Amino acid sequence: MAMSRAVPNLAFRRLRGQHSPAEFAAAVRRAAREIGEQVACDARYIGRVEAGEIRCPNYAYERVFLHMFPGLGLSDLGFSARETVRGRRQAVAAGAAPPAAITTRNDEESDVLRRAFMTSGSATLAAASLGLGGPAVAIPSPRGTHRIGETEVRAVEDAVRRIRLLDDRHGADGLYKVAAQPLRTAYALLDTGTMTRRSTEDRLHAGAGELSLSVGWLAHDSGRHEDARSHYAEALATARVAGNAALEAHAFCNTSFLARDTGRYREAVRAAQAGLRAAQPLDSARLLSLLSLREAGAWAGLGDRSACEQALGRAHGHFDRGPAEGDPEWMSFFGEPEREALEAGCWAALGDWGRAARHAHRAVVLQNPHFARNLALYRAHLAKALAHAGRPDEAAAEARRVADSLDGIASARIRGLLSETGRVLAGSY
Repeated sequence: MAMSRAVPNLAFRRLRGQHSPAEFAAAVRRAAREIGEQVACDARYIGRVEAGEIRCPNYAYERVFLHMFPGLGLSDLGFSARETVRGRRQAVAAGAAPPAAITTRNDEESDVLRRAFMTSGSATLAAASLGLGGPAVAIPSPRGTHRIGETEVRAVEDAVRRIRLLDDRHGADGLYKVAAQPLRTAYALLDTGTMTRRSTEDRLHAGAGELSLSVGWLAHDSGRHEDARSHYAEALATARVAGNAALEAHAFCNTSFLARDTGRYREAVRAAQAGLRAAQPLDSARLLSLLSLREAGAWAGLGDRSACEQALGRAHGHFDRGPAEGDPEWMSFFGEPEREALEAGCWAALGDWGRAARHAHRAVVLQNPHFARNLALYRAHLAKALAHAGRPDEAAAEARRVADSLDGIASARIRGLLSETGRVLAGSY
């Protein structure tokens, strides 16, 4: 069956004008910061838009592009209408869409995966879905006859982005089991395929490792801590095999967070410090800031206020250096709201609930409402801090706001915070 080819986006190319793709990508990132968005735009993304591979941008990019070109709509920028691309099913009932509808693949994404994994010849094929609810696609059995190239690698990278987008909107609980299948597919590609070139192999290792971290985070956020630990360890091993410092720093960052959440504070300190060592050669002050905040949270868990404050000082110093070209794509969530929320967690662990409430409130105020899951999480932290600070009426009001916003969001972390807030409030009245 003939495949439909991408139609170049000439309108977008005209808007770029005389700027190089890298220069235009930098302008996109600057525009994003002007409106409080976080996008990891680079020259490759601009190239994909202009080649017609991205028929409609995600919501964050849409807001940035419309900010850059006031008075123009998506069609003026050369994009297709979202409803013609997404292929969403009609809701079966009023309210939140069911999980199957949330994860329905659009025609463009399905086409990418068909091109990625359908092979000709007599090789035995094993069915494996990389679709997050979409149709099954095929990967080759371990005979070494399938050559892995750009399309396969891009399919894995797109799966990582898709999982992160869905987590931003809906939380982890309903996604974890679905997302585990693409992860198995990605590692099967590493195990059974023959790479066309070394750079392809490096990208596939990076993509598989990032996918392992994304799936691990879904396990982490939904309370499956041992599963999360296993996925993070798998990503770290992949980073070490590939010699990928950026992936190694990311794996240690997540490992530190998980260790802190499960009360293993010494391990959390060591993991954060190992991540900082791995991140030193990378051009990303924001990554160093996040890892320093992970270290600060671990010291707070140990009750070491002095060490916590020192780590917080380093985190602020790194953060104030601003974003950079070397900032990893996965760090798009890490702006001022997240920084404030993580600092709130430090003061909460140290028992300074008034200070924790102030930082949690800043996180809520600064957070873009589009990121529904994070906004609900920050409000839940604020409600907990207010309850512990002896401000029950304010805490109850925030908790109600969280509960009212949870339609379509499933997060064991948020439910746990609300439960703790409820227990504290029950003893206050």
